[in-house]
Amino acid sequence: MTQQHFQRSVLPAGLRVVTQQLPASRSASVGMWVAVGSRDEPTAVAGAAHYLEHLLFKGTARRSAVVIAQEIDAVGGELNAFTTKEHTCYYAHVLDSDLEFAVDLVCDVLGNALLEPAEVDIERGVVLEEIAMRDDDPEDAVHDEFCAALFGSHPLGLPVLGTEESVTGMSREALHRFYRRRYTPERMVLTVAGNVTHGAVLAAVDHSFGLHLTGCAQPVPPRRGQATITDQRALALCTDSSEQAHLLLGVQALDRHDERRYVLGVLNAALGGGMSSRLFQQVREQRGLAYSVYSAVDTYADLGSLSIYVGCSPSRLGEVAVVVGDVLAELARDGLSETELTRGKGQLRGGLVLGLEDAPSWMIRLGTAELGYGEHPTVARELQRIDAVTAEQVGELARELLRRPITAAVVGPYAQVEDLPDEIAELVK
Repeated sequence: MTQQHFQRSVLPAGLRVVTQQLPASRSASVGMWVAVGSRDEPTAVAGAAHYLEHLLFKGTARRSAVVIAQEIDAVGGELNAFTTKEHTCYYAHVLDSDLEFAVDLVCDVLGNALLEPAEVDIERGVVLEEIAMRDDDPEDAVHDEFCAALFGSHPLGLPVLGTEESVTGMSREALHRFYRRRYTPERMVLTVAGNVTHGAVLAAVDHSFGLHLTGCAQPVPPRRGQATITDQRALALCTDSSEQAHLLLGVQALDRHDERRYVLGVLNAALGGGMSSRLFQQVREQRGLAYSVYSAVDTYADLGSLSIYVGCSPSRLGEVAVVVGDVLAELARDGLSETELTRGKGQLRGGLVLGLEDAPSWMIRLGTAELGYGEHPTVARELQRIDAVTAEQVGELARELLRRPITAAVVGPYAQVEDLPDEIAELVK
C-alpha cells in the first residue's frame, strides 16, 4: 500500500485540500476538518464544538434540515460528524459519482449554517440527553473522571460534551459568535479519499457556495507546545449504583510530536493491546477477575496518557489493583521479551495496514495527519519506524513512564473515597 496518489493544495483563503486517490474504490469519503475542539472553548461555552456538531446539520441559507436529510438519503450516502478534544470533522460518504454533491454539502453545512434560535433550543435538549447518557454509562463516565484528574485545570481535562450547566446556560448568540470566529477557512482542512482526482475535488470546491467566508491565506499551523500540569490528582471517585466497579488508571505519557510514540505503541500493545497482552492474560485469562481489560494511548499536541481500564465486581477491585500494579512494576523493571516485542510490532503493523482498507479510513488519516503534524508520511515509512523499535527502547520508556505518579478514577457503588479498597490507595500513593 502506497501513497503515490496523495496530493495537497492550499487555496487563497487558507483552506487546505488533501486528497488520496484509491482507483479500486467505488466511493468517495469527504471530510471537512476544523482545528477546534473542546480544549479551545472558554468556560462559558464549554461543549460548544460538540453542540455545533448537532446544529450545523439543522439548516443553511440554501438547505433546510429536511432537505439535507433528503438529499443525502437520495444518493444512499452517510452524513455525520464527530468532535474530539482538538478537532471536529464533518463528513459524507457517497458513491464516487456523487463527489461534487458531497463536497458542496459539507461546505454548505460548515460555511452557511443558520443556527436558528428554535433549533438551538431543540438541540439543547438533545445534547443534555447525550450528557445524561454519558453519565449513565460508567465506562464513559470513568474516562471523563480520569482525564479531569490526570490533566487537572488544563483544557484537556474538560469533557468534550461540556457540562449540564454550560450547555443549559449557552445562548444562541454565544454559540454563533464561537462558530463565526473559529470556523474559518484557515482553520479548515478538506480531505477526500476514494475513486477521485485532485482536480475534480478542487473543481467541486470552486463550484460550491459553502466557503465564501473571510479567511486569511496562512493556514493555522499544527498545535505544538509543552504543558506543565501542577494540579494532577491521584484519585477520583464517582459514586454510581452500577453492579460493577469501573477502574481507569494511568500516567501522563508522550505528546504526539515525540519521536518515541512508536515505541509507546509497542509498549501499549504488549501491556494491554490484545488477547496475548500481559494485562489480558493476568487479569482475565489466568485469574478470571474481569471480562473487560485493556490499555490505551492518547496523544495530544502537548500532553498524552497511557491508561488501563478494568471493569470488575466491586468485591474484586482490590485484587485487580494488586495484579495491575504487579504487571506495571514487572514491566518497568524487566521490559519486554523478544517474543513480546515481535508480537507487539506485528500488532501495530497489522492494525495500521488493515485499518486503511476503505475510503473513510484514508479520509480520517489525511485529516489527522494534516492537523496534527502538517505532513503525510507514507505507510511504508511508518512501517519502517515500527520495525525499528528495539526492546531496549521499550524497556527504557517503560521505566520512565511506569514510575511516574499514577492517577486512578473509579466509578462504582462507593459513597466516599474511604470506602475504596486499600489496594487502590497503595497503587496511587
